[in-house]
Amino acid sequence: MTSRIVVVGSANLDIVVPVPHHPARGETVLGADHVQVPGGKGANQAVASARLGGDVAFVGCIGDDPAGGVLRASLTDSGVDVAALLTAADTPSGIALITVGPDGDNAIVVSPGANATLTPDDLASIESIRSANVVQLQLEIPIETTIAAAEAATGLVILDPAPAPTDGLPQRLLDAVDVLVPNETELALLAGRPVDADDIDDIVSAARSLGVDRVVVTLGRNGAVVVAEDTVTTVDSPQIDAVDTTGAGDAFRSALAVGLAAGTDLASAAQVASRVGAATALRFGAQPSLPTTAEVDERLQ
Repeated sequence: MTSRIVVVGSANLDIVVPVPHHPARGETVLGADHVQVPGGKGANQAVASARLGGDVAFVGCIGDDPAGGVLRASLTDSGVDVAALLTAADTPSGIALITVGPDGDNAIVVSPGANATLTPDDLASIESIRSANVVQLQLEIPIETTIAAAEAATGLVILDPAPAPTDGLPQRLLDAVDVLVPNETELALLAGRPVDADDIDDIVSAARSLGVDRVVVTLGRNGAVVVAEDTVTTVDSPQIDAVDTTGAGDAFRSALAVGLAAGTDLASAAQVASRVGAATALRFGAQPSLPTTAEVDERLQ
């Protein structure tokens, strides 16, 4: 088992509907039967890291409703320490409404619910954040809480900048981040300009403009680009017929965290993470699709 990983972030109940195409503005689309599965970027990353062999704790907030019970159970069943998982009274748990197209691409609307109630004060007494080897963060909780977690950490801080703010990230947060992992859309939003995803030089230029020494840009089926201090490494992705890409990015970031917690260099960890993300997209749903290390190779055969 790797060194301690602490994930501070969101937990949502995902309501997933397969659709023939994503609805345009004002359009009603008839989908297939929906499913309800545990999700949320924070909880997904905690579960994924645990299934990949990490020693993981999750810090977040759920509501005092049936959905909260489902979310807590999914974390504990995956071996995640939930001692710092709070419950907000008289508040619904977060939910995500997800449509999944025939090619596996998705569109997501998140209602934060209890996630929005997690404050910096809630983190003040949580020693595990300060003692963790790796802290994984995202942006589905209040930004000031994410900043507080990043600044409290003494280990490596990995930030998934999603959902990316259109006005960029606070400098305080960027200063506390060791590894930033945006996708191509988030990279463009954070850089404040369009980015040509087919132009490695343009990707590298945009990544270096963000002020973080190490940036890993995920490009879906086109792999990833690792931009470190003086090096650039391109990472290929296994070519698959995706079933559902929900959770694939979370799986990539978690594999990266597990690798870095174990002492693997960033480029090598990204190579493994690319396979984990691809294997995740071969199954339906977020947390149910997250693979163990052994299942990655089985699915990609």
